[in-house]
Amino acid sequence: MTVSGSNPNNSQSGWAKPVDKLKVGDTPHEAVNLNVDGRRLSGLTHGFGQLWQKTYQVRLSGVKITPQQVIKSWKENFPKFWPQGNNIYVPLTGIQPGEVGLINLSAPAGLTLSTGIMVIYADEESFSFMTPEGHMFAGMITFSAYEEDQGTFARVQALVRANDPLYEMSFRMGFGHKSEDQFWLATLRNLAGYLGVGNPQPTQSNSLVDPRLQWKEWRNIWKNAGIRSGLYMPVGFIKRVFKND
Repeated sequence: MTVSGSNPNNSQSGWAKPVDKLKVGDTPHEAVNLNVDGRRLSGLTHGFGQLWQKTYQVRLSGVKITPQQVIKSWKENFPKFWPQGNNIYVPLTGIQPGEVGLINLSAPAGLTLSTGIMVIYADEESFSFMTPEGHMFAGMITFSAYEEDQGTFARVQALVRANDPLYEMSFRMGFGHKSEDQFWLATLRNLAGYLGVGNPQPTQSNSLVDPRLQWKEWRNIWKNAGIRSGLYMPVGFIKRVFKND
């Protein structure tokens, strides 16, 4: 899966080249591919809701490992660490600057929420994703590892705001933030367990950076990936029925 009009392997600095629109290439037959092709990246200036910085981290206790080794394993096995029922389909080339990943998330009522990410930065100690229009969040999420207090830590840090009024409402009601927190805490537990940590105990801290809403971005709701995935669900069911005949 690559970005239209880009060569992600040309990056010398670790940063992806700027692009106008995203393009998903070949995907597994079981993947639901919606809400990515033709979409633009949705940075913080284009989101609607309050701006949050959310940090999740885990100490890799009892394991002698460098930050570079952590990131290498994380990149190579990234989909394995997501909670069950949630999938990210990354390119065969792996997590490289400029690559696009397709995401299928488990949602209520059997809904598969289809969205994606673009890798905007990657080096030996960290990598960062940015979300497309319609994603739950507008902003950036960074995965890193570092040494502190004679130990190595793995960290997920998101600087994000809700993409539209509907998403913001769900976060205000507690559903969105709770789901997001549980998701990344589970991911870190799975990563730490894979690296040999017994009974990992990830922690989190959430900070409200800007409480204001960006009302000029209310029209983002027309590209809401949740709504569009829900409308597609009957179509997807029919396709599966005929495919199995």
